[in-house]
Amino acid sequence: MKTLVKINLGGGYMAEDKFRRSFKMPFHNTLGLAVYNCGIQRCGPGHAWGPALRDHFLIHCITKGKGTFTFNGQSRQLATGDGFLVVPDRIVTYQANTEDPWEYCWVGFNGSDAKRWILQTGISEEEPVFHFGENHEIPDALQEICNTSASLPGDEARMQARLLLFLAALMDQYGSVASVHTEGYEYVQKAVHFIECNYSRDIGIDTVAASAGISRSHLYRLFMDHISISPNEYLTRHRIQKAVALLETGRFSVGEVAYSTGFSDQLYFSRVFKKYQGVPPSQYLSKERTKKEEQ
Repeated sequence: MKTLVKINLGGGYMAEDKFRRSFKMPFHNTLGLAVYNCGIQRCGPGHAWGPALRDHFLIHCITKGKGTFTFNGQSRQLATGDGFLVVPDRIVTYQANTEDPWEYCWVGFNGSDAKRWILQTGISEEEPVFHFGENHEIPDALQEICNTSASLPGDEARMQARLLLFLAALMDQYGSVASVHTEGYEYVQKAVHFIECNYSRDIGIDTVAASAGISRSHLYRLFMDHISISPNEYLTRHRIQKAVALLETGRFSVGEVAYSTGFSDQLYFSRVFKKYQGVPPSQYLSKERTKKEEQ
């Protein structure tokens, strides 16, 4: 049995974790839908996370024991057969019961379509708690995601496919046609497609909005409504994601990568890259080249 020391995680605390098996993928917010992390955990008495916020969607299914989930200023006592949703940028706390601590499996995911998929499940920010009871299809589908080894080339695709099956199981039990909000989504799709095809050019949000046939302010509202990030943030993340992929080949200089991903100023590119990746591109490139030399 493995015991972890208490550590601080973005303002929240994780205390004495009795058992944990988890996996984390690179951040892929510009993909339609992608698994960010997943795991299975048996918590120690009083094990807690928060109060803190996440930058992605996260769903837990409780398979044993009890605990408390606090959201929007209210606390719910949860037990075996319950689940809960954590949405991005909202403060939450969840804590295992001290006498009968819970065990749960979870999956975190993100992407430009993530919010739309969540809306179709019928589980919401306003009512993030659900009860699956004796319906083993839901926790079983979640555990199938966790059981993917992530060691084979096709495992990322398998995890995404199993995530969709898990969300489909939630839709079957809780979703309804009325819960789906798609008004204006076609404009978001047009803008996303334009960004994916033109990110390497010197484009701005005015150009992106024009490609979708709407105003800049309207595009901003639709992006926030449907995918919870601004068009400018989406464009920047997409460029950085492409820059990471080019740097990982080890074949291009930092300057070549900057210009290939729509950054005309290499210094500005370096600042933005460090903001998202935690290290400057030169250091990232050096690390990748060292990896290749050691292989």
